[in-house]
Amino acid sequence: MQSRRQFNLALAVGSVGLMGQASQANGDQVWSGWRGAKRDGLVGQQAWPDSLNDQHLKLLWKQPLDASYSGPIVTQGRVFVTETQGAKDEAITAMDLATGKMIWTQKWSGAMSVPFFARANGDWIRSTPACDGSTLYTGGMKDVLVASDYQTGAEKWRIDFPKQLGSEVPTFGFVCSPLLDSGKLYVQAGGGLVAIDCESGKILWHSLKDGGGMNGSAFSSPTIEVLHGRRQLLVQTRTHLTGVDPDTGSKIWEKEIPAFRGMNILTPTVWQDCVFTSSYGGKSLLLEFTPGAQEWQVKVRWENKREGYMSSPILIGDYLYLHLRNKRFTCIDMKTGTDMWMTQAFGQYWSMISNGQQILALDQRGQLLLIQHDPANFKLLDEREVSKEECWAHLAMIDNKLLVRDLKAIQCYQWA
Repeated sequence: MQSRRQFNLALAVGSVGLMGQASQANGDQVWSGWRGAKRDGLVGQQAWPDSLNDQHLKLLWKQPLDASYSGPIVTQGRVFVTETQGAKDEAITAMDLATGKMIWTQKWSGAMSVPFFARANGDWIRSTPACDGSTLYTGGMKDVLVASDYQTGAEKWRIDFPKQLGSEVPTFGFVCSPLLDSGKLYVQAGGGLVAIDCESGKILWHSLKDGGGMNGSAFSSPTIEVLHGRRQLLVQTRTHLTGVDPDTGSKIWEKEIPAFRGMNILTPTVWQDCVFTSSYGGKSLLLEFTPGAQEWQVKVRWENKREGYMSSPILIGDYLYLHLRNKRFTCIDMKTGTDMWMTQAFGQYWSMISNGQQILALDQRGQLLLIQHDPANFKLLDEREVSKEECWAHLAMIDNKLLVRDLKAIQCYQWA
């Protein structure tokens, strides 16, 4: 029974979170999606206080919401959050970043129930939306993608992947967070990987087809990276980590990643032309590549027995900070794969952001932790309870404002 509960939590969180782009809109920085500027959780080099008390981290506002595992996104002074309402509707709401005042809400019928062994943890919307400054792109549980006008919430277009592609509705819903790049949107939906024209909603290509359903519901969210000079999508399916040509959808390379029940969840992490991943029931791996005229060759540079679960890591220099399946937190030397240290157990999930010197981690139990980047020792600078509800959504930070989404509300804090 415990493995079933863990399975559900993996699916529930999978890819909740944020697709960020390092861009500016009308002079304002944006946090427009999964994990910030490059989907790596880094928020720039601004200094943070070494304390989380009220004097240093002040609550500005709080708004009640219905449940969701999606993280908030921010563009041009607006916060966007998703909800599942009344077990039948899904919604996205625009709020004012300064005050928390609600501006508009758009909703659609589309909620669904996950399998019985997972239902105790909720049927709520998983995928975090993305925003390009004019349009919001939101994944609904029934494998539906809705494009909405940024200003008004009016629907621009909609893709029902099962109807359009003949795929199955994913057993655990639409989990992957959409990735925006150069007028295209990439998402793991429709039983594979899909590229979409942002303006028209036209599907440009459909690759990595695995049939959808229970085994085809990918939990990870893709990134755009450059490896050995070649720009490519990094895509973690349930079974394989793959480099994909963003123009054609063709495979550049592929590596099987063993995992219990296909729980490959983390966002892949790039270090010196190598790719790191870690899986539940598998291992931590660093892959290296030999580029070829056709498909690249892939081999494992190092591996260790640490099992990642849902929490995507933070990379600072040559050191990777990873929350593990056993609830502990570790620092790994990327040069060798050696554990530098490991902590006692915390909660089941962390979302993390970093300024390159410190790490802010939101524990699933509602605790916010401030950790010093230090490969020699684990240094917890401060800890603060920010919610009595469970926190599965990813943190977001913009202009020294920190957004915390729990299952019943969203809060906005500001560094003093």
